[in-house]
Amino acid sequence: MLLPGTFDFLFHYLFLSFNIIYMNTDAKSVIETGKAILGIEFGSTRIKAVLIDPENRPIAQGSHTWENQLVDGLWTYSIEAVWYGLQDCYADLRANVRKQYDTEIETLAAIGISAMMHGYMAFNKDEEILVPFRTWRNTNTGQAAATLSELFVYNIPLRWSISHLYQAILDNEEHVKDIDFLTTLAGYVHWQITGQKVLGIGDASGMLPIDPATKNYSAEMVDKFNHLIALKGYSWTLLDILPKVLLAGENAGFLTPEGAKQLDVSGHLKPGIPVCPPEGDAGTGMVATNAVKPRTGNVSAGTSSFSMIVLEKELSKPYEMIDMVTTPDGSPVAMVHCNNCTSDLNAWVGLFKEYQELLGIPVDMDELYGKLYNHALTGNADCGGLISYNYFSGEPVTGLADGRPLFVRSATDKFNLANFMRAHLYASVGVLKIGNDILFNEERIKVDRITGHGGLFRTKGVGQRILAAAINSPISVMETAGEGGAWGIALLASYLVNNDKKQNLADFLDEHVFAGDAGVEISPVPEDVKGFNTYIENYKAGLSIEKAAVQFKK
Repeated sequence: MLLPGTFDFLFHYLFLSFNIIYMNTDAKSVIETGKAILGIEFGSTRIKAVLIDPENRPIAQGSHTWENQLVDGLWTYSIEAVWYGLQDCYADLRANVRKQYDTEIETLAAIGISAMMHGYMAFNKDEEILVPFRTWRNTNTGQAAATLSELFVYNIPLRWSISHLYQAILDNEEHVKDIDFLTTLAGYVHWQITGQKVLGIGDASGMLPIDPATKNYSAEMVDKFNHLIALKGYSWTLLDILPKVLLAGENAGFLTPEGAKQLDVSGHLKPGIPVCPPEGDAGTGMVATNAVKPRTGNVSAGTSSFSMIVLEKELSKPYEMIDMVTTPDGSPVAMVHCNNCTSDLNAWVGLFKEYQELLGIPVDMDELYGKLYNHALTGNADCGGLISYNYFSGEPVTGLADGRPLFVRSATDKFNLANFMRAHLYASVGVLKIGNDILFNEERIKVDRITGHGGLFRTKGVGQRILAAAINSPISVMETAGEGGAWGIALLASYLVNNDKKQNLADFLDEHVFAGDAGVEISPVPEDVKGFNTYIENYKAGLSIEKAAVQFKK
């Protein structure tokens, strides 16, 4: 005799089991027939690979953990680390495919490469890197960025490739005369596996400003730069050394035999696979959150944070806190980029982990984050006066060339655990708020949907509520957004080979990927908005404390 509800349970169990078996069998066939699509993204702390099927669903993943190094005062990753990381990530994907589907990856329908944007990778004619890769995190380019911003009448951020190039020129670095090719990390890896010196327009817009009319580097700014450096007598001009700009969906080359060996050291992967234009993490984040259409936006919140708002028209004037970039298909985007986000927050959670271990209590990190984050919501909306500066590194938006993590309170503030955690959650998006206040309050930008993705949103509802309060706008989070930029670049590779209807990118994503899924939305709580506004005024007033801490050398 079956207990009440047992039949329903058994039916549900058998249905799920059949579905899993069917999906596994279907995915295995996709892999074996070469219809799977691979996306790989080089993030700040992890290289991730995602394999998707023709319906754009993730079917396998692989990853590799890495960290940047501070060498001679500059943040970098070695070339050896780039290739070891890529190969280990792909090997992990292969191992997972064998484990899940008992098959091998021999060929693919398409490949996409993405990476953290900006920075400086300069090569000579022998394809040798001239100086260690200088990442987006470096803030040594202040003089160059200021000069170029004035020359171009356009905000040129510290981390952009053109800033790094001109700073090297100002510093009379010997290697500059030998530059034959200048690119980003995504552009470099793509070049090495395809032989093509190209870059997706979104990533290219972080090298040099893009003309929205031509969808190419601004000819006016190229001419101004060449004139600026003319007396140096270099054998190259700017366009000689920059990668060719491509739009999403354009042919960017094919995997070469050498590239196949570079990617898959086992030798199974065959050459000849189409590769989509390489993109930056900002562009893949837009794709992964279905935010490439005007009046949409997304916020990525992890080691660093940035917001991307796709504009209906250009801003009325340049702003030092706002970078103008593009979507992967060339639409103008207002970007607020912050060097710091969750690192300091994670460090404090790690301290509570140590305390729990000291008591002999087993630690589940998801549970610990969940408890602390949700408890933060019980605190005062203004954090009781407590302030946190999460500056592991410099923060250009607030004018800090270097960083010191700092927690500030007075004797009369309401110092308790809820307010303490809430202050650190606010700090994780505090600088982001400062920049977005310009867009929404001064430029009166209108947005229909903003989607959040990244580690801050892992604890359900909390990061959304905090961000909604910060920018006073509803925030959506989708389950698929957790797949991140690797999934985003895989979707761009899918757009290259599966766009039979010749749709624009936004329509392709709407119809073939998201099918109307806007995720779970949380609207701002008025009390939270008021409290965050009070917090941010205290935050801005206390920046002099952070500046004094930066000047302190220990």
